[in-house]
Amino acid sequence: MPDIDLGEYTRDTPGSPHLRAHIAVPEGEGPWPGVVVTHEAWGVDEQMRAHADRLARLGYLTIVPDLYSEGGMARCVLKVVLAMRSGRGRAIVDIAAARRWLLDRDDCTGRVGVVGFCMGGGFALATVADFDASAVNYGFTPRNLDRVVDRACPVVGSFGALDGGLRGAADRLRTTLDAAGIVNDVKEYPDAGHSFLNEAPNGPRIMRAVFRAQKTGPHPESAVDAWRRIDAFLTEHLTAAGRSETS
Repeated sequence: MPDIDLGEYTRDTPGSPHLRAHIAVPEGEGPWPGVVVTHEAWGVDEQMRAHADRLARLGYLTIVPDLYSEGGMARCVLKVVLAMRSGRGRAIVDIAAARRWLLDRDDCTGRVGVVGFCMGGGFALATVADFDASAVNYGFTPRNLDRVVDRACPVVGSFGALDGGLRGAADRLRTTLDAAGIVNDVKEYPDAGHSFLNEAPNGPRIMRAVFRAQKTGPHPESAVDAWRRIDAFLTEHLTAAGRSETS
């Protein structure tokens, strides 16, 4: 489906007249549970669209808000990262707008999860109290993680042991969620690095040799298991939970 503009959902936010978003709709007739996908630092590229399409095939009404809508990556990335770390700012508003768009649709069941990758994995944590389930994929864990997960929804997390920038993040997230009594499934894959769920390398081509040396990029064997866990977790907390609420 073509991309859409969610401007009507951000109109009340100063300086936020536009919000582009990619949507992916399952085949057949709904209603379906919804998923907001929060993208990597590279924006809504082909890899993020592929993730959205996969989630739609799994039966989720999916939207990927472009957190760089008001100026592109070069102009917006710093503000977006600061919003991720603080839990405040335009990017948080945009994610909330995407969630409201899903909830306003007749073909959404009213159960909505968030699935984030890289920078978006950080947003899947920053907004964890606003959704019914969260999938955090190699996402930044903030220093105040114990406060972030207060009243959190169930969380499934996937990390790569070869991801030098997130060393120890999986254990920290699992320990904090357990201490808070939050249902979770957090796993670290020994042979995977950052962005291992992507189907192909992304980011600037000039940097891809560096990324490969850092073990950043696809690791299909780990990705198969991670997607299996994500699917099972979302099914339990979005699809099955939605059925039990209406029965």
